[in-house]
Amino acid sequence: MTINAMPPRQMTFDLPIAQALRRQDFLTAPSNAQALAVVEAPHSWPTGKMVLIGPPGSGKTHIAHIWATEQRGQIWHAQDLTANASKDLPAALVVENADEIAGDPAGEHALFHLHNLQTAAGGRLLITARTAPNRWPITLPDLASRLQALPLATLATPDDALLAGILVKHFADRQLTVPPEVVTYVLRRMERSAHAARDLAARLDAQALTEQRAITRILAAQVLDQAERIPLHSQNSLL
Repeated sequence: MTINAMPPRQMTFDLPIAQALRRQDFLTAPSNAQALAVVEAPHSWPTGKMVLIGPPGSGKTHIAHIWATEQRGQIWHAQDLTANASKDLPAALVVENADEIAGDPAGEHALFHLHNLQTAAGGRLLITARTAPNRWPITLPDLASRLQALPLATLATPDDALLAGILVKHFADRQLTVPPEVVTYVLRRMERSAHAARDLAARLDAQALTEQRAITRILAAQVLDQAERIPLHSQNSLL
């Protein structure tokens, strides 16, 4: 008797991906060049502070790492400000995703205190967020007035050339080589955002591992068809 056994499916794990966040890894384009230039010239910042805004996946974290490296500073997540209150403040500090603490009294007071300490010490402060501070639901008036007075550097929506570069970069971060024609095909069908490019690279990688296949146009079409039924942004990001 012959038994037709199904081939075993490849088990996948949500392992951390090593992102390339050096200056030479940053993809410069019209949508981000001005913001990058502003952030790389902190000597010109009024009061030594700047707010960097842009949609998810637009490059805020990458620019923050570039700046922190060049300034020999540190990066703190806004959600950790209360826990970091007892730490010595570095001369250069990045507060990532500051809009996430808006409406949280403890977080708002921690950011207000940090802002004042950096001002008194003459330190530099880079704050990243998705939107400008005047759109955050801040409940502490003194914090709102200080943040809204800070200058803005804005990252715009990426064009096709930058989206292609972002896709290739995320594939490279995952040690994947994807044919140019597949990248071109994906660009025609994917959501027009850097965040979607990041999530799509993650889903293509996971699907290829599960099915033990190379990333081809056929596999890309399969993943994109799934994305139309279950939007990419509703999935948990693997990055």
